[in-house]
Amino acid sequence: MTPAARLSAAIEILDNWLAGAAPEQVLTRWGRANRYAGSKDRAAIRDIVYDAVRCRRSFATLGGGETGRGLVLGGLRAAGADPDGLFTGDRFAPSPLTEEERTVLDLRNAPPAVRLDLPDWVLPLMQDSLGADCEAVAHSLRHRAPVFLRVNTAKVSRAGAQAALADEGIGTTEHTLSDTALEVTSGARRVHISRVYQDGLVELQDAASQAVVDLLDVTPGMRVLDYCAGGGGKALALAAQGAAVTAHDIDAGRMRDLPERARRAGVDIDISAPGQSGDGFDLVFADAPCSGSGSWRRAPQGKWSLTRDGLDALCLMQATILDEIADHVRPGGRIAYATCSLFDEENMSQIKAFVARRPEWTLTASRRFTPLDGGDGFFVAILETSPGTR
Repeated sequence: MTPAARLSAAIEILDNWLAGAAPEQVLTRWGRANRYAGSKDRAAIRDIVYDAVRCRRSFATLGGGETGRGLVLGGLRAAGADPDGLFTGDRFAPSPLTEEERTVLDLRNAPPAVRLDLPDWVLPLMQDSLGADCEAVAHSLRHRAPVFLRVNTAKVSRAGAQAALADEGIGTTEHTLSDTALEVTSGARRVHISRVYQDGLVELQDAASQAVVDLLDVTPGMRVLDYCAGGGGKALALAAQGAAVTAHDIDAGRMRDLPERARRAGVDIDISAPGQSGDGFDLVFADAPCSGSGSWRRAPQGKWSLTRDGLDALCLMQATILDEIADHVRPGGRIAYATCSLFDEENMSQIKAFVARRPEWTLTASRRFTPLDGGDGFFVAILETSPGTR
């Protein structure tokens, strides 16, 4: 496909997204319907589409309208490219620019939420939660996230994993957020098919997510319940540190790949409901459902689909989860609450409200990560109760 044909495909896909379809689903359907498109074409189109989703408001301003065509045109202008050489109307190319489209608006005069590619109602939340870092964090969410790997130290050292990846043409550098983290610098699209990945020496996992697990201070033999396990990335990391992990999720289907991932990683994970294998865990960890605002550069659709009512519902769910996990801990044990959110009301405000409801629990540590630290946005709080209170 020519570069212009890729733009036309992206325009079609973005129009479907703006009509209400999920971008990943539209991309998949387009690929199946256009088998002639090679892997490089599909990758290039995906990049154009997701850049536009991340930068929806600023690209629409630069392109003169919130349409697939406007977003693609705005993306070209944001990158400093000349659209006339691509919008030619030739075979498979977008039609030439209209006189109206040749009028370029100055983004510097746009409202802050437009320049930062945020919904209007979200910007105050970001400002209240992040203070002076708000604008820098919002700008980071407009760009593609790095690809990170977690080294499975149950099988290999970080240096050993780097060497093995390099042999397969995948370049990496160590990341400071975690001793198990590698940032992929080249060959990212080869990770899934690499022998290093298939043999369980590495897993795809954000560096800040790995740092959250490090802060849990797990020791070999510790009984840990991962209460909101999802796909199981953190459960695998906990098991690699020697914990006896039980994984649970309210949607058991989300864990369907976990047994195979655990087998590949060479660890044992018990998948059962809390209580089936006995309560009284040393640590109960909950990476709670949340807005996902810390990971919007990876999943930018969430930035536009989140509503105020939806956030309120999530906050109610988070409070319920905190109360539930406290009942599965042994006397003197700990709970850890985490989100991939940047919003205070999902993070420290939840912890303060929980401690007010349950004064037997004491906050012992907390940390917030933002994309300025290099990984996704995460929050984690660790609480403990004295042996005599439960």
